[in-house]
Amino acid sequence: MSTQITVDLPDHLYQRAERLAQMTGRDIADVLTTTLEVSLPPLFSELEGNAAVAALSNREVLALSELQMDAAQDKRLSALLQNQQAGKLSDAERIELQALMRLYEMGLLRKAQALAEAVRRGLLYSLT
Repeated sequence: MSTQITVDLPDHLYQRAERLAQMTGRDIADVLTTTLEVSLPPLFSELEGNAAVAALSNREVLALSELQMDAAQDKRLSALLQNQQAGKLSDAERIELQALMRLYEMGLLRKAQALAEAVRRGLLYSLT
């Protein structure tokens, strides 16, 4: 399901989105939708995540507590962070960096939730 809306964007923002769409071979609506999806986390996602982790088996909780970012994504994130430090990020790379940072943050949150659940269940000793 989707809802069609009309939005007035500043020219510079539209041009950036249009450039990214051309560079990636995607429709501008898809670029804007993806950007909003990455930028706007679901409401109450932390609470929903806690409930979902509590429903996992012990084996699944322990596996989730060892979660790591995909090696290729981690390598790309490191490269983008280096480019950012050097002041050499393009607009497309800036958006990619934001998306990868969001994935990293969400993974870290899930891992923390799993660690807390593992300690609560007595599967791991307290980390303090």
